[in-house]
Amino acid sequence: MGLFSSKKSKNKYVTLTSKSKLSMDIVDDNKWKKCSRCNEIIYNEDLKNNLNICPKCGHYFRLTAFERIELLTDEGSFIEEDITLTSKDFLNFPGYQEKLESSQEKSRMLDGVISGIGKINGIDVSIAVMEFSFMGGSMGSVVGEKITRTLERGLEKNIPVVIVSSSGGARMQEGILSLMQMAKTSGAVKRLNEAGIPFISVPVDPTTGGVTASFAMLGDIIVTEPGALIGFAGPRVIEQTVNQKLPKGFQKAEFLLEHGMVDVIAERKELKTTIYRILEKLI
Repeated sequence: MGLFSSKKSKNKYVTLTSKSKLSMDIVDDNKWKKCSRCNEIIYNEDLKNNLNICPKCGHYFRLTAFERIELLTDEGSFIEEDITLTSKDFLNFPGYQEKLESSQEKSRMLDGVISGIGKINGIDVSIAVMEFSFMGGSMGSVVGEKITRTLERGLEKNIPVVIVSSSGGARMQEGILSLMQMAKTSGAVKRLNEAGIPFISVPVDPTTGGVTASFAMLGDIIVTEPGALIGFAGPRVIEQTVNQKLPKGFQKAEFLLEHGMVDVIAERKELKTTIYRILEKLI
């Protein structure tokens, strides 16, 4: 047999158009995922091997908190902290307990953030990663507490802090207890800053609301990924409030970089190396 077979190779993805007759079962199957930008149907295995980036159009799918930890920390170096903290339904908010239980089952996490100690190319860091699939990455009392403890561990151990944010904002089911986390996390960032310990903030798609308005935009260096949505209120809300049409690409990473709101946009495959090089300069 020669080097090349005459048999036509099977495509590993297919494009769906509005007129496609392909059963949507193929999209829902555990083996496939549909790209929201170009409509490619991609093998999950191929997507995973490409760091959850569409092989056709380069669209960034979201990573889970577990995948982020694996991407950013040296193999076997991550030690999780604050494992048992769980949210309580302090206000007896209708349906909140059921939503907590559903999110815990779906995400395999007790709440919307993983935190602990790890290494990035040999550099010890206190690190936390938010999980958007857990109630939209909303920041309640437990998320705020774990973020604060992550910052305080950096202060205690005199090591840099890296926090990856992905959130829709404050958790409305906890009312003022949720809003208090904005001040608490910001205060912890201030203490870290006063001690001269680096804080690298990594807001990824999407980071909005009270998380953006607190610790996520207070990093010494703010690093994000291409196309990430980062802002406070949504574009439609802003347009209705100011009664003006917003610029093209408003609240996207590239727009924020151009206007000085973020410092670096790093391709996902270069994210760990980028953070490491920044830390090398700061410590």
